[in-house]
Amino acid sequence: MRHGKKVNHLGRTASHRKAMLSNMANSLLEHKRINTTLAKAKALRVYVEPLLTKAKNDTINSRRQVFSYLQNKHTVTELFRDIAPKIADRPGGYTRIIKTGFRLGDNAEMCMIELVDFNELMLSEPKKDKKTTRRSRSAKKATDAAEENVAAVAEETTESTESVETESADTKEVAAVEDAPADENQAEDTTEDSEEPKA
Repeated sequence: MRHGKKVNHLGRTASHRKAMLSNMANSLLEHKRINTTLAKAKALRVYVEPLLTKAKNDTINSRRQVFSYLQNKHTVTELFRDIAPKIADRPGGYTRIIKTGFRLGDNAEMCMIELVDFNELMLSEPKKDKKTTRRSRSAKKATDAAEENVAAVAEETTESTESVETESADTKEVAAVEDAPADENQAEDTTEDSEEPKA
């Protein structure tokens, strides 16, 4: 019975599994991201994250402990020299697993495992500040629109008053011109009326 045994054997013997995880850890630390199956990535995360935590404390003892797992002095040097300073402020969670679909041959679930602090695209994205409410924007737009309306109405009123003044002046002139001939006609009528009784 295997009650309480949570290690994923990955279909390999203990020595084969240890060698495979060591090689995958070396590749991950060298290239900063690798593509593999989801089961292997989860096993690798459990294997490599304690090594990254040990690398934060740069002592001879911690270097020897990490070397006993990785068995590669170049990777150990890179881990303590380049990777450890970048992850110094991070309290765990050094790796990220991103699922990438299924493998064509056997339909195994594939993923990419990467070091979080070495993904330049995600680090370089500017963080967008969320607006807490939309009222401020709409109120600003409303005030701007109201100011524009007030300005437009003021322009219209000035134009209309000017046009009314010019129209009133024109109508006065036209009325004066029209009244003058009417008065002359009335004067002629009166003269004619006065001439008729004489005849």
